[in-house]
Amino acid sequence: MGTSERIGTPAVATAGGKPSSVRRAIDQIRTMLRSQEILPGQSLRQEALAERLGVSRVPVREALKALEGEGVLHHRPNVGYTVARLSADELRQAYLMRAALETVVLREIPRLSAEQLAELTALNERIAEAAAAPDVALMLELNHEFHFKVFRHSGLNLVVDEIERVWQRTEVYRTVYLYDEASRRRIVREHRQLITALRRGSTERAVELMNAHRDATRDTLAPALAPPT
Repeated sequence: MGTSERIGTPAVATAGGKPSSVRRAIDQIRTMLRSQEILPGQSLRQEALAERLGVSRVPVREALKALEGEGVLHHRPNVGYTVARLSADELRQAYLMRAALETVVLREIPRLSAEQLAELTALNERIAEAAAAPDVALMLELNHEFHFKVFRHSGLNLVVDEIERVWQRTEVYRTVYLYDEASRRRIVREHRQLITALRRGSTERAVELMNAHRDATRDTLAPALAPPT
């Protein structure tokens, strides 16, 4: 049988407290969302997902529950799970929360070292390569890594964890945004500008750039989203 969940032995727990098999299932479902293999409004069947991911239904069931808790999926009794539909109102509220929390975080970031700035620059170059490919799924992953490397420099880990919760809930919106070539180029360009502001220790400029960076996604997508039902 091969995997721990099939033979009844305990799975190894991750740092986040979830078994490694569940963590892998969550990551694989996220990848399917990023690649648009599964789409907003689509129904998900546990059996089909388990077969697709090559695991038993146990980690899939737990992964679906975790993603429901993040708001990525919706669940209805006797119906099952569906991918959350896009909503202009949800996007607006989520980005209001991000604006408030990210501004606090950015204002707590100290002057970064040359090594820290070089790390961000190298990461953004990888984002540029993914943008040119184009590899949207990889770009989403690297973009997440870039932003949270910046945010974690603040030392406000509880606040950053809350930003990440909102971030995960709205990743499907960024997936749609990044399928546009101009949007991919814009992200790389604005990351470079943010790195420059951080290099200069210009906190308010960093806040201004992050506001514009964030608002571009909201302003681009909101007119095309269906009103909330």
